[in-house]
Amino acid sequence: MISFIVPAYNEANQIGAVVASIRDAAADLDHEIIVADDDSTDDTAARARAAGAIVRGVRKRQIAAVRNAGAAAARGAILVFVDGDTFLNRITLRAALAALDRGAAGGGALVRFDDAPRSARIAIAVVARVLRLAGCCGGCFVFVRRDVYDDVGGFDETLFAGEEIVFARAVRRRGRFVVLDEPVTTSGRKARRFSTLTLFGTALRIGLRGRRGVRRREGLEIWYDGEREAPDRIPPPPSPGVDS
Repeated sequence: MISFIVPAYNEANQIGAVVASIRDAAADLDHEIIVADDDSTDDTAARARAAGAIVRGVRKRQIAAVRNAGAAAARGAILVFVDGDTFLNRITLRAALAALDRGAAGGGALVRFDDAPRSARIAIAVVARVLRLAGCCGGCFVFVRRDVYDDVGGFDETLFAGEEIVFARAVRRRGRFVVLDEPVTTSGRKARRFSTLTLFGTALRIGLRGRRGVRRREGLEIWYDGEREAPDRIPPPPSPGVDS
C-alpha cells in the first residue's frame, strides 16, 4: 500500500482539489490518503473527508510535526508527503515509484508554481536545481520507503523550516535520494503575496544562521502567518493526469 500524507492548515479552498489530484494519480494503486489537519479554523477537515480522505486532527503548528503525525497513522510500505497546496499527477507518481523499484530510498521532485510573477518562477527553478545539486528538494512533495522513514526518525521536529533538507540528508545516509525531472505543481501564493526580494531575503537569512534560524516560528511568517487567498484569486488546479 502507498500512504499519501497531506499536512494542511486552513486549506479549505484547495484541499478537495489536492485530494482529487492524488486520487486520480493513484487510481489503479492500493493506497490511502491521510490529511493531517493542523487545528484549522476553517472547514479543511470536512472538505477533505468529503473528497474521500482520512482525516487526523493534530495541534502542532509546525510542518515537521504534522507530517510525522500523519505518518504515524499511515499503513503503507511507501510514504508520499504532498503539501495541502500541492497537486500530484500520474506521471510524477509513476516516476517516483519507478525510482523506488530501482532501489532508491526516497526522493522528491522539481516544482512548478500554479501562477506567479515571472521573477518568482525563474527563482523557484534556480533554487530547485541548486537543491537538486545538493541532493535535496523542496518539501511539498517527498516520497520514502517506510522502513527508511522509521530508521531516520521522520522529520526533525526541532525545526520550523528546512526540515525537508535535513530529512533528505538523513535518507541519503541510508541509500539514494533522487530528485525527479517530472514536476509537481504547487501554489504560488507566497510569490503572489511577497516580493521575490523578501523570499530570497528570508532564505538567505536562514542559510546564514543555519539551524539557529529555524528553531522558532518567529521570522518565518511566510510559512506560518496562516493568511490565505480569497477563493476567486486561486488559479484553477492542473488538469488531471498531466504534469503542468
